[in-house]
Amino acid sequence: MPLHANDSALFDSVRPIRWPARKKSLAGMAGGHLSKVLGVSAEFTEYRMYRQGDDVNRIDWKLLARSNRAYIRLSNDRTVMSTMILVDASGSMAYPADSLEKWWFARGVAIGLASAAHRGADPVGLLAATTEGPRRLAPRSRRGVVQDIAIVLNEVKPAGNPDLAPLLPMLRSAGRIAIVSDFLGDADELLKIAGQLQVAGREVHAVHVMHANELNPPRRTTLLTDPEDEAFKRPMTENTRRRYLGNFTEWREQLARDWRMAGAFYTPVATDETVAHAVRRVTMPGADGGSR
Repeated sequence: MPLHANDSALFDSVRPIRWPARKKSLAGMAGGHLSKVLGVSAEFTEYRMYRQGDDVNRIDWKLLARSNRAYIRLSNDRTVMSTMILVDASGSMAYPADSLEKWWFARGVAIGLASAAHRGADPVGLLAATTEGPRRLAPRSRRGVVQDIAIVLNEVKPAGNPDLAPLLPMLRSAGRIAIVSDFLGDADELLKIAGQLQVAGREVHAVHVMHANELNPPRRTTLLTDPEDEAFKRPMTENTRRRYLGNFTEWREQLARDWRMAGAFYTPVATDETVAHAVRRVTMPGADGGSR
């Protein structure tokens, strides 16, 4: 299946965005992120007393002349950060049923995040949770990988209730993991495993996708249907709207607290903003709503 007709405009809108790492990366290929490994790059970090076996070329001779002690200069090497995007393709993302606006927005955010990682020369890959089983692209840094991700997501149809948590351990080798979901499925187990990955040194981002109507339902009376269980229907009256808004707000606030307490970066995004704006809030340190 080819790219979507609107993908060219999407690629243009997110092209300037970069995704700097929030945490120091493990050693690897040379790249743009600070590594946990102290090396010999030009960016000074600290001094250490010279020890037998150290390279004498790393001695700071000016400091030796002033202090009569031999010190070597240490710095953090720079490396790449392998990035995986885990996308929720459950039925709750297929809203509204006639336009699938929520799904297309989530798809755009996932592609935008992949583009931002790739622009920093990071390998980037995809794992989509579908009822037909996971769709996976291993992380790659070659040209065209973002287009490959877009094509795979264009083939995905959100439906059913596939679990995300069992897929998360498949991403242990990635340095950075972004979960693009509405978190209406196995959120508790997903949070537990994500917390374990964060403790193991992974950078975890929870990107909470919502439709504008979920945040502010229309005031007209309507019949709501659960997209993951079509037998469940409920009228949306003014009273149920007020109760819904209270419960939904409380749930979102608790979700944000839980993810941030687990050490992850939580960012709520909604369909009434542009994809590029949502991607910037996820990728930029200190952006509104994206703090830990």
